[in-house]
Amino acid sequence: MASITPDEARAYADRWAAAEAFELEELRRTPMNTKLLQLAALMTSRDLFADDPQRNAEVLAVRERWAQLRLALND
Repeated sequence: MASITPDEARAYADRWAAAEAFELEELRRTPMNTKLLQLAALMTSRDLFADDPQRNAEVLAVRERWAQLRLALND
């Protein structure tokens, strides 16, 4: 892997920060109607993907882990 100078690393981080700021501003300017249409499109696209037989088991395992965490934090 090629090494970079501290100035190059700073410039790289600055470019990513600028890209993130641009994206956030773009999201702020997006009308709510457009956001709702995008959400609706995502929700209806669920049928485009095959069912994953392990998904339900994995969801259950994650829920059990969260329940254990809640119990541990409430003690």
